[in-house]
Amino acid sequence: MPFLKRVVKEAPPTVVRGRKVQRCGQRHTVYWVNGDQYRGEWLHDKKHGKGTNVWKKNGTVYDGDWLHGKRDGFGTMCKMDPESKEHTRVYIGGWKNDMKHGSGAFFYSDSAYYEGEWHENQRSGWGRMYYDNGDMYEGQWLHDAPHGQGMLLLANKNRYEGGWKEGKKHGPGKFYFLDKGQLYEGVWMKGVAKCGAVTDFRREEAPSPTMYPLPKVHLQSPELVLQEAQATASAE
Repeated sequence: MPFLKRVVKEAPPTVVRGRKVQRCGQRHTVYWVNGDQYRGEWLHDKKHGKGTNVWKKNGTVYDGDWLHGKRDGFGTMCKMDPESKEHTRVYIGGWKNDMKHGSGAFFYSDSAYYEGEWHENQRSGWGRMYYDNGDMYEGQWLHDAPHGQGMLLLANKNRYEGGWKEGKKHGPGKFYFLDKGQLYEGVWMKGVAKCGAVTDFRREEAPSPTMYPLPKVHLQSPELVLQEAQATASAE
């Protein structure tokens, strides 16, 4: 019986050379054809460890942790201002699988920024958002919108405390009209106040109080009336 020798196929020369030149450990700046560049640590030819990447197209700079070629861990992202050509900080915090994840702060403008928890590039968990108009929301988030329990503090110091759903007031809550010295307590549905009760609240301290105090409601059981109204609103 003839002896058959097994033929061993050799890898193409390009593959062999690629294995020999795989980047590993600390390296100087590496440039790509499109103008992007990276300086930092490598593992098995992938960005891994500490490093800084610059994207030429939009001037974005990321400096921080990498894991198998993706941003993962803690890092800072900056963007270039098209007019001043200066870099401004956009995000600082946690990353996972190339997305914002964990605790971090994102700067939308000079006066608007969010600090809190993230999940796959979306504000989710607990966080505080400062808006350009001076308002501030602090509370729970889900899918990039207020959701759960939270407080909205307006620029004029009036505030809402209560439930939220998909970015709108929803469920039991209280709205403090501190400028007029009144308190509204009731139920909201998709951002609309459905039923509740208005009472005077620190009216003597209000900067623009109502002309007269609210008169007393002469009902045998105002609480029962409010409960029935709340039940009707909740059933809608």
